Amino acid sequence: VLFLQIVHILNMTSAKIVSFLLHPEESLHSLQNRIEFETGISTGNQELLLETGICLDPRKPASQCVIDGVRGWDSYMVYLFDKSKTVYDGPFASRSLSDCVNYIVQDSKIQLPIPQLRKVWAEAVHYVIGLKEDYSRLFQGQRAAMLSLLRYNANLIKMKNNMVSASQQLKAKLEFFHQSIRLDLERYSDQMAYGISSEKMLKAWKEMEEKASQCAQAEDIGYLDEQIMALHTEIVELQKSPYARRQGEVMESLEQRAIDLYKQLKTRPPDHAYSDSTDMVKIIVQTVQSQDRVLKELFGHLSKLLGCKQKIIDLLPEIEVALNNIKEADNSVMQMQGKRQREIWHLLKIACTQSSSRSLVSSSLEGTASTPAATWLPQSYPGNAAPHPLSSLAAPEDGENLADMIRENVNYLELFSSILQEVRQEQNSMMVS
Repeated sequence: VLFLQIVHILNMTSAKIVSFLLHPEESLHSLQNRIEFETGISTGNQELLLETGICLDPRKPASQCVIDGVRGWDSYMVYLFDKSKTVYDGPFASRSLSDCVNYIVQDSKIQLPIPQLRKVWAEAVHYVIGLKEDYSRLFQGQRAAMLSLLRYNANLIKMKNNMVSASQQLKAKLEFFHQSIRLDLERYSDQMAYGISSEKMLKAWKEMEEKASQCAQAEDIGYLDEQIMALHTEIVELQKSPYARRQGEVMESLEQRAIDLYKQLKTRPPDHAYSDSTDMVKIIVQTVQSQDRVLKELFGHLSKLLGCKQKIIDLLPEIEVALNNIKEADNSVMQMQGKRQREIWHLLKIACTQSSSRSLVSSSLEGTASTPAATWLPQSYPGNAAPHPLSSLAAPEDGENLADMIRENVNYLELFSSILQEVRQEQNSMMVS
């Protein structure tokens, strides 16, 4: 018997307990099918919560419902909620009276012998204690729902912080992108008259600026932030509500009064005396009325908790969509920034190449114009004396210098030709892209 595993399920929609004997290695899905058969709540709408507010893991066996050890195994509850409902309004009938207790409730003035009255009052005390325990279990179920709501809210806050952080990063990148592309467009316009121009590239940059303005829509998360803040305020108010705390003080005092009344009856000698049950019946009626009041408050508060939880469940997909939109916009901005920077460096490369080509051409022309004049033109001598005809011929060393210069000029011309060809190819490729 000690090794049997029994799970008690408190159905929060009906305030009734159903118990199941777990089979060895039974899956949670199998247990849910049995719960559906007993309660009518489909497996897809079942939410099974532990006292800590943790939802049962469908990947684990059904034995996760049962705590280890002997102590408390017969009173440990799993709380069943119907996810298709957010309003739990009852009515919830109190536990039924036994025949003998119902007998004295129907006529509290009836006189009964003391021995018989002891038995009836003992059952009456048990009934009053049972009403208080019923409320305690339902309150524990409400507490489990609150803890589950706080877990959902913590996840919501985490996702909201990620969303806000991503939105702020996107906003900063967009501001930087707009400032940099405006500066690039201004500088590009300034150099078009004497530098390099590409209408296709200019058009692409302007399209980038327009696309970046469209990406700014992804950073607009104000409507979600307002809903989350309003929901957070509502949850805080529910936590502060007096109905979030135990309201069974009246029932506990009535329970103690019933116990004291029974003890007084127990001390009376079992003689032939008779007595009525007016005081005990009064306690029973007051306990039932108190339970009705606190249960109405409890389930009203529980409905608000479940309503907030459903709002969080509805908000989570919207936050996921907003996060994905922000990430896509962020990637798009970074790609456009990278593409524009590569194009700027490409323009810089072409400009540097053209500048070096001009300098090489000018230096080559200057070299070819000055060297023959220095070599072949006759030099003037002092006294206007004509030089010896042999003096105009190049010496062996001068001939070697001339040959080296000619080879160098040929190399420069070849390099210049290759550079011009490369520049033409790059300009053509740039116009095509």
